[in-house]
Amino acid sequence: MALPKNVTFVSLEVYGTLIDWETGIYEAFQREAEKDGFTIDRDQLIPLFMETQQEIMSGSYELYAEVQRRTAVRVAEQLGWELEPVRSSFLPNSIPSWPPFRDTNALLERLKKKFQIGLISNIDDKLLGATRRHFRVDFDLVVTAQQVRSYKPDPAHFKECKRRIGSKTRWVHIATGLETDVLPCIKLKTPVIWVDRHKQGFPAGQRGRPTEITKDLRSAVKLLGA
Repeated sequence: MALPKNVTFVSLEVYGTLIDWETGIYEAFQREAEKDGFTIDRDQLIPLFMETQQEIMSGSYELYAEVQRRTAVRVAEQLGWELEPVRSSFLPNSIPSWPPFRDTNALLERLKKKFQIGLISNIDDKLLGATRRHFRVDFDLVVTAQQVRSYKPDPAHFKECKRRIGSKTRWVHIATGLETDVLPCIKLKTPVIWVDRHKQGFPAGQRGRPTEITKDLRSAVKLLGA
């Protein structure tokens, strides 16, 4: 699927695409673990976190803050760190401090000058509001897990976005999350630019392909002529 001509709306995944959440997650775990004299291995933590969080999200819907608390306890257990559940709020409490990538704001400003822009995120409204303080632009649309009562890769986020912007709007989504964002977009035939930050490459044998693949957000923005 080629990029639409005369794109008018661009949506973006937040965590992993605009926000360096891997650094935020690691630093939050490390700060809390240091209180117990425990050291966290980042390369072990991040894949374990992603897998555990997705497993919890696949169950019945609950607010993202609770998903984070449950993820923290389960991940700590698998790492061999004895974390009392009462302390698990360290993780959702850390979200407001998760940093944007260095070029995020400059690139958002470039997009905003040319398109309407929106956010599509697996989070609740309150926590996203805290993250948005890092951004210098306003968004024309925001779709959260709390609003649709489900988590990606369930397609509800993207269906809700399409409902709000209208089926005739020329829309492109930009995301780093392969499982959460790119594959659902492919299934829905929504044009999507995959920002392959980790150079993992698109899986062989996977049905369909992203509209475009770039190495970073800057390349995706340039591809759109912004």
